[in-house]
Amino acid sequence: MKWSQISDVGRVRPGNEDSMCACPDIGLFAVADGMGGHKAGEIASRTVIEYLVENLRNSNVEKEDIATNLLRILDEANLRIHRLSNEIEEYRGMGTTVTAGIFVDNKLIIAHVGDSRAYLIRHDDIIQITNDHSLVGEMLRCGGITEEQAINHPQKNVLTRAMGTAPMVRLDLHTVDLKVGDKILFCTDGLINHLRPEEIKHVIKGQPDLDKCLEELMDLTLERGGTDNSTIVLVEVE
Repeated sequence: MKWSQISDVGRVRPGNEDSMCACPDIGLFAVADGMGGHKAGEIASRTVIEYLVENLRNSNVEKEDIATNLLRILDEANLRIHRLSNEIEEYRGMGTTVTAGIFVDNKLIIAHVGDSRAYLIRHDDIIQITNDHSLVGEMLRCGGITEEQAINHPQKNVLTRAMGTAPMVRLDLHTVDLKVGDKILFCTDGLINHLRPEEIKHVIKGQPDLDKCLEELMDLTLERGGTDNSTIVLVEVE
């Protein structure tokens, strides 16, 4: 597989609370978007990514147990973040999204919570794999608002689920059968806030060089305001 990654603080936020990883040796690619007080969001997102990488590298499980193992590790990471939030005053109330994918053989296993996303780009289609665990996401799925209304909704950043906000977290699990030429995009909402899926697909389809592709996506995000941290990981199946 081929892959690239990029992250930018944007034009408004004082620091970058996003974290990411690209670890092809264990098939792991992930993004996380932290939230909380001074630097607490950065701690939360970094904690879940580092915990994932460390424990997956030390795991020795059969292929059929990978999904169960991924969920177990994220449950433990959630508890660690929650404990840090309770024990350290400046970390109080911190949390993070996480969208983590493991590539194994011709499959992709994704565990997800929050409003970071994973997309599948195949031929002329872009398909959102994950569901946003946000107030607006829930309203959209229930038919309470339209997609157009969701784009600029004043409560679009209100999460209904996140890592670290409670001792236990409910994670979504997705499995995708992969084909040669598929591209998987993992991103935080800094990208989604400024670019629609069709625009993302247009850039990805038009630029085969993955590094240049992500640079173009980031440049567009910044041109349109860069109101949040933006992090993108793009993987191509060969």
